[in-house]
Amino acid sequence: MDVLGIDIGGSGIKGAPVDLKAGELTRERLRIATPHPAKPEPVAEVVRRIVEHFSWKGRVGITFPGVVVGGVVRTAVNLHSSWEGVDAAGLLGGATVLNDADAAGMAEMTYGEGRGRSGTVLMLTFGTGIGSALFVDGTLVPNTELGHLELHGKDAERRASDRAREEDELSWEKWAKRVEDYLRHVEMLFSPSLIILGGGVSKKADKFLPSIHLDTPVIPAALQNQAGIIGAAQAAAA
Repeated sequence: MDVLGIDIGGSGIKGAPVDLKAGELTRERLRIATPHPAKPEPVAEVVRRIVEHFSWKGRVGITFPGVVVGGVVRTAVNLHSSWEGVDAAGLLGGATVLNDADAAGMAEMTYGEGRGRSGTVLMLTFGTGIGSALFVDGTLVPNTELGHLELHGKDAERRASDRAREEDELSWEKWAKRVEDYLRHVEMLFSPSLIILGGGVSKKADKFLPSIHLDTPVIPAALQNQAGIIGAAQAAAA
């Protein structure tokens, strides 16, 4: 069964149909820049364009970069504050809506590096912000949003996200020091057996991962930046 997955991000909104048996996209994904300001109706219009592009009539799963409870947005740090309190599931045509990193983590635990892993596994996505998905023996602890942990007096993602790397014009090596600092903090809090790094930077892991040294194994996500789309489709199917 194919399900349409759509991943709403701070810089781009992308979607594609997903074959849930294989955990693979069945058509080339469509990516459209996130509107700015990223208020609910303009974002919903982009989502509608993606649904129409694929002439989709079936189930749709959509990720959102913030806390989502029962389809309702509670936080939207990397989009627009007007999202807070919005029934996103209703606005987006009755789609299944969930936290973006939770979706990516679900996909990675089913089809990627987390498959068959027991214990505490932490998936972190580095992009506009830092998303997190925490699993204990394969069970998701939703909406952890660990990118907003305080580190050196500010949100961790303001120091260690991929956007921070670009805005501060950091070399990969200098950025890796910030990432390691953040990873040591979450390692201390959760004592995970494995940390998986996802998001856009996962396909460039060779540029920074060799400079990161932790007691916990740290590996790049197998599904890279497709994980959110795949996890959104999984959630809709469930």
